[in-house]
Amino acid sequence: MFIPATKEDMKRRGWDSLDVILVSGDTYIDSAYNGSAIIGHWLIENGFRVGIIAQPDPKNDDIERLGEPSLFWSVSSGSVDSMVANYTATNKFRKDDDLTPGGVNNRRPDRATIVYTNLIKKHFKNNMIVLGGIEASLRRVAHYDFWSDSVRRSVLFDSKADAITYGMAEMSNLELAKAVTAGTDWRDIRGICYASQEKKDGYLEIPSYEECSSDKDAFIKAFRTFYWNNDPIYAKGLVQGHGDRYLIQNPPGSMDTETLDRIYETDFENKVHPFYSRQGAVRAMDTIKQSVTTHRGCYGECNFCSIAVHQGRTVVSRSEDSIVREIERMAGKGSFNGIVYDVGGPTANMYGIECARKMKEGACRDKRCLYPNVCDGMPADHSRQIHLLERISKIEGVKKVFVNSGIRYDMIIADKEHGHEYLDAIVKDHISGQMKIAPEHVSNDVLALMGKPGKKVLMNFRQMFVESNAEHGKEQFLTYYFIAAHPGCYEHHMKELDEFMHRELRTNPEQIQIFTPTPSTFSTMMYHTRRDIDNRKDVKSEHSMQMKQKQKDIVMKKVNRKQN
Repeated sequence: MFIPATKEDMKRRGWDSLDVILVSGDTYIDSAYNGSAIIGHWLIENGFRVGIIAQPDPKNDDIERLGEPSLFWSVSSGSVDSMVANYTATNKFRKDDDLTPGGVNNRRPDRATIVYTNLIKKHFKNNMIVLGGIEASLRRVAHYDFWSDSVRRSVLFDSKADAITYGMAEMSNLELAKAVTAGTDWRDIRGICYASQEKKDGYLEIPSYEECSSDKDAFIKAFRTFYWNNDPIYAKGLVQGHGDRYLIQNPPGSMDTETLDRIYETDFENKVHPFYSRQGAVRAMDTIKQSVTTHRGCYGECNFCSIAVHQGRTVVSRSEDSIVREIERMAGKGSFNGIVYDVGGPTANMYGIECARKMKEGACRDKRCLYPNVCDGMPADHSRQIHLLERISKIEGVKKVFVNSGIRYDMIIADKEHGHEYLDAIVKDHISGQMKIAPEHVSNDVLALMGKPGKKVLMNFRQMFVESNAEHGKEQFLTYYFIAAHPGCYEHHMKELDEFMHRELRTNPEQIQIFTPTPSTFSTMMYHTRRDIDNRKDVKSEHSMQMKQKQKDIVMKKVNRKQN
């Protein structure tokens, strides 16, 4: 059943008022791939009355459509930071938006969490406003903002909201709703940030916003402390000064398999709400329909990726039974065409694989799970995934099961017992014509700054893929994702990539994107400070839009000339 988006929806549920109203920069897709929908269903499942207003127009009174919530507003920019959604890596406005009805990018404002908070305050006085979603999560402390080329304050202060529920926030939102209902103090709930006139005893103080904006060494120190305090087992709370007040960040919350199962087995409609579908087709449905999330978190820790800060460095997997039940319900609907389009997560083949020591003691502080090599303590064992795909394929009504989420090929190579078996299964039954992988570059200098494995691992995997296709009589190919203009990347590195693609990979590039410095990643820290992640050496950081484009064109222009 849809979360109420209109007064008529509320009447169908027998509700005359709401406890929480969600506001999102995406249209309302009732799917587990929509963060606001997940939070809404989870709160409803736990006894709260929740409504949703998607992409409200700041120029009219649409925000008043559902009335006033008794507990709080929950504001999100959507599944993507609004500045990333609205602008390319060379700062050109994006005309298209797959998460807006009709596909035209005319509904999501820049810095959406700030705009929506101000909109609520204009129409409703003295309501509690809580920020959530990836924009608020990654901008919760003082951060470098690429679009203004400056260090900005925590979005909590710029929006004047009351709190931020950061990361995967189902539990913090639920605990917050319970506390506000009971009239008890919510400021000790894990996974929450708030503003205070005083520091909090026992919390680590990181350099202030003012220090971070004027001193790059202070910025590096603040970010490193922030990054290494995202593990729910050992993280400490943080304090950061902003003028005469302080941002208080409580330690992160945690998640377990049982709770994750409950969250994803909520009765989603897996459709766009009719109020919004009447406004036009939503292209995102083409990629998320009939797809299933198997886990959260990623221990890959690519330096340009924000998943470690948002979802965490520990993988929490759903049970096989839960995933199978979800697909059985999907297959039982009349609209099901027999195809499961994706079984995965941030990285598909991390399902069911996690370090036992990490689960007890937290992520290692002195090394990474996959870089420079797959850690000996990380049990790269794909047997659970193989079994899961076999079970899904046997569900009545299922004709084909695809794995379209990203795959870490270095983990396949590291799995000496089941790696070949997993790749054979993917090649034989779970891709259609191509397999997407993300080497990101081939220069060892650049890969080291990205935190990615070297090109030798790529070539070993490519050979495995070719052999597997030959064994199963398939003619399939690899699609490679690469990044241009990452910190530390010079023009000669792009020439090296171009030569490698044609000489070794024997292909033309299709997916080369220019690095975008998104908030709260190590690569963005390097971009801003022009120092490496340990603050030990200088790193070239290309800031000119023309030169960024030139790096990409070194590879892409040759392809275009051949095609023309």
